[in-house]
Amino acid sequence: MRGGLRPAAVLFDCDGVLADSEAVANGAIADDLTERGWPMSMEAAKAVFMGTALPDMIPIIEEHLGRPLPADWSRQIVDRILARYQAGDLDPIPGAQEAVEAVAAAGIPMAIASNSGRDELRTKAGILPFFHHFQGRLLCFEDVARPKPHPDLYIAAAKLCGADPRDCVVVEDSVTGARAGIAAGCRVLGFAHETPAVDLLEAGVAEVFTDHSALPGLLGIAPVAGALA
Repeated sequence: MRGGLRPAAVLFDCDGVLADSEAVANGAIADDLTERGWPMSMEAAKAVFMGTALPDMIPIIEEHLGRPLPADWSRQIVDRILARYQAGDLDPIPGAQEAVEAVAAAGIPMAIASNSGRDELRTKAGILPFFHHFQGRLLCFEDVARPKPHPDLYIAAAKLCGADPRDCVVVEDSVTGARAGIAAGCRVLGFAHETPAVDLLEAGVAEVFTDHSALPGLLGIAPVAGALA
């Protein structure tokens, strides 16, 4: 990244970084696939699909099942996931709100670049109040030609913030997302919440952290008042 530690913009992944949604979404996927004849636990679904956009999941599933999925499978699984969110099964990742507020207080533009779909992302934004800091800069795989691990989402997110990707920091928790940020030319910080730190480092992230309280220091900004340093 050019120009020192403080970035021109901070580009966040959503699931597993801001929203504690990986278990909810992968639990819904596991239940659906089990019913279709591929017995699967939430943990197994997470291992297979974490960071993968729905369109890229379909050929994996169809190859395993040996038959096509219904034409409306994507809509079915999204509806299943949204029902769980709306029933109250969605919380923020601990410390995420304070980290986002620290970036906002520092006056640094922010965007979300998520491999989830538009309906999922909007639902999360409606449930988690600190998403208002992103001022509508919410991008999903449906907004670009290619999802992660391609760089399209992070290039588009940097553009929304009026910044060069080379001057941006990406915060990612998956290998797929880390590769996307690196391909876009961003400095990538790996949040080792679900993914082992060694996997993120091997993917090429600049640094790994395990608690959002460390993020302001990695960005060269002050934490919010009352937050743990």
